[in-house]
Amino acid sequence: MESPTEGRNPRTADIDRVPTIDVLRMINAEDRTVPDAVAAALPELARAVDLGVTAISSGGRVHYVGAGTSGRLATLDAAELVPTFNVPSDWFVAHHAGGPEALVRAVEEVEDHSGAAVIQRHAAAGDLVVGVTASGRTPFVIGALQEAQALGARTVLISNNASVPITPDVLVALDTGPEAIAGSTRMKAGSAQKLVLTSFSTAVMIKLGRTYSNLMVSMRATNAKLRGRTIRILHEATGLPEQDCERALADSSGDLKVALVHLLSGVPTERAAAALEDAKGHVRDALDRLAG
Repeated sequence: MESPTEGRNPRTADIDRVPTIDVLRMINAEDRTVPDAVAAALPELARAVDLGVTAISSGGRVHYVGAGTSGRLATLDAAELVPTFNVPSDWFVAHHAGGPEALVRAVEEVEDHSGAAVIQRHAAAGDLVVGVTASGRTPFVIGALQEAQALGARTVLISNNASVPITPDVLVALDTGPEAIAGSTRMKAGSAQKLVLTSFSTAVMIKLGRTYSNLMVSMRATNAKLRGRTIRILHEATGLPEQDCERALADSSGDLKVALVHLLSGVPTERAAAALEDAKGHVRDALDRLAG
C-alpha cells in the first residue's frame, strides 16, 4: 500500500503554471497544516517522552534511527542537545543510514538495508530506540526497531504513515498527507518530524531537570559570551542585580544551578550544591527540599 506522503496533491496540481508568489502561497498553505498534524499526535508523543525520561534516568540512552531527511533531522536534534543543555554526549545518539557521508550527500540505496546491526552494536536493554521515517516502512528503521525489541529495549516510531509493519511501544503517527510536490518528504513530512523531534528532546530535558522555568540553567560558562548569558539567566530568574549574580556564579565555581539555588534560597553555595545532588539536578526539587 502506498504511503500517504507519496500521493499526488490535488491542491497543487497547477503549481508549475502559476506566478512565483502563488507557487509560494501554495507551499505555505500546505505548511500551515503541519502544526495541526503534530497537535493530533501529542498524547502519543507524551508517552514517548516518558519512555525517554525513564531510559536516561535508569542509566540508558536514547537512540535515533533514520535515513535521508529523517535521519539528518534526527542527527541535528541529537547534536544540539549537548551545547544547549550541557548533557553527556551519549544520552542521545543518532544512527543515520549511510553514516557521516550520507548526511551531506544523498545516498538513497543505504536506507534499503536493515539497521539491525547498528542497534545490536550500540544499544542495550533499558535504552529507548526512536525510529523516524516518512513512509513508515524504511527497512533501515524497521530493522533497527525489530532488533531493539529483541534486545529488550523500548521502541518509538515517528511516521507520516499510520500503517506500519511493526508494533512499537509508541507509534507517533503524523497525518501530513501528500506533499506539495509528490513524494518530496523533505517538505511537510520533514517539517512535522522536526517539530516532533525538537518537542520530544526538549520535553525530556525539562522532565530531567535541565531547565528552571523556561531558562537553560544547565549550561556552563566556558567563554565570555556564555558567561554573559549565565549572568542574564541568573538576573532573569532572581531579579537580583547583575553584580550579585556575578559574585554568586564565581562563588559557585561557574555552576549556574548552584548559583541559582544559592540566590533563591539564601543558603551557602556548599549547601545549595548538596541539595541539588540530592534532587538529581532538579532546581525546583532542591528548593523544595531546602524550604522544607
